[in-house]
Amino acid sequence: MYPNTNNTLPRISEVLSKVNSGIIAIPNNPSVDAVAAATALYLGLNKIGKNCGIACSSPVKSDLIGADKIQNTLTSSGDNLVISFPYADGAIDKVDYNIQNNAFNMIISPRPGQPKLNPNQVKYSYSGGLIDFIFTIDAPNLNSLGQIYNDNQAQFQGKNIINIDRHITNGFFGSVNYVNKTVSSTSELILNVLQQLEVELDKDIATNLYFGITTATNNFSSYSVTADTFAAAAQLLKNGAVKKAIKPITQPSLNNSGFTPPPPFNRPQINNNANFVAPTMSERDVVKPIENVEVAPSAPEGAQTGSAQPNTPQDWLKPKIFRGGGLI
Repeated sequence: MYPNTNNTLPRISEVLSKVNSGIIAIPNNPSVDAVAAATALYLGLNKIGKNCGIACSSPVKSDLIGADKIQNTLTSSGDNLVISFPYADGAIDKVDYNIQNNAFNMIISPRPGQPKLNPNQVKYSYSGGLIDFIFTIDAPNLNSLGQIYNDNQAQFQGKNIINIDRHITNGFFGSVNYVNKTVSSTSELILNVLQQLEVELDKDIATNLYFGITTATNNFSSYSVTADTFAAAAQLLKNGAVKKAIKPITQPSLNNSGFTPPPPFNRPQINNNANFVAPTMSERDVVKPIENVEVAPSAPEGAQTGSAQPNTPQDWLKPKIFRGGGLI
């Protein structure tokens, strides 16, 4: 059990009951689990009427629901409706509005010769919100947030920082620290937070969290997977989570022995259709016989050779037999 884990979830509810606008910050170069957890939290907070945005210092490419809301600035959604669409310099002639039948109509007129605005390319968002709370997701410390913290440190001063993480190196820097270093994924922690806030888990939230869990656990094969992990996954599936294929990791991975296996040996290609040509021997390659070898005269039969000494005992060449008592 780690500090504040007994009463952390009720404290998160207490903090959010007093504030309305905030930001969800994720680390620079976040993991898939971090993005899944942050987007699920974003969707959940919006469902209970909280104005919040998601911030990350580095670009995030993901097809998770809500990932398109991630910005590289520390801004919270507010009450100002922002209408955005692709624009080329000089393409708009004028912008006007009128009110008819209790409806506010904005009129955007293109310049002559310019294409009209495509309604499918129009996006809506909110701006102008205050930052009353900051969720940090999967961040061991504030510096891991990168530029969104380094350039806005004053924005973090005096704020309700809710630190949600599972890193061993987490510094418990928040005013509320929901840190569990034994859980298999940060998405599991966010599931607990949303349940504490009584957020209805819809298909989008469940899908994001389920994908975060399966990715963080390598499809439930990690040593950190527990019965709680499977219980969380089962609950998300019951709430409509859609299974997504996990893309293979492109970087080299370690095997069970802890070493990276060497790349396979590439055999040189052999042209089997080539005609075989027997090797030829040049004149200098031929080994010539040795001539005029002087042969040493052989000793007369019965004569002693130099290999045996004249004083050698007769029994020296006989095998020796040993027993327990000594030499026989």
